[in-house]
Amino acid sequence: EVQLVESGGGLVQPGGSLRLSCAASGFTFSLYAMSWVRQAPGKGLEWVSAIRYGVTSYADSVKGRFTISRDNAKNTLYLQMNSLKPEDTAVYYCAKYKVIRVAGPLSQLDQYDSWGQGTQVTVSS
Repeated sequence: EVQLVESGGGLVQPGGSLRLSCAASGFTFSLYAMSWVRQAPGKGLEWVSAIRYGVTSYADSVKGRFTISRDNAKNTLYLQMNSLKPEDTAVYYCAKYKVIRVAGPLSQLDQYDSWGQGTQVTVSS
């Protein structure tokens, strides 16, 4: 059974940093593309960042501020978030791409078949 468990969220002031983690189990983690997706209060899901092997991609809204990485030995996905803004406030989810062979943009959310429970990030003074 695939399990994804996020951690590391919390309350941070504007300009601060947080590092999110996603512990994965139940599948061969290293073979799959993974993404971070967020949902702000009252809004829909927004793709944030993806990593496939060593290649990363980012939404324009977080480019230059967030860094996605993975440790395949630990089956863990990370999201380092710097220079946080109030508009980054959201529940952050990690998600597993549904197949090993990627077909199409990694930002396409219907291509992900497993999601964690989410971790809340609140950016406020």
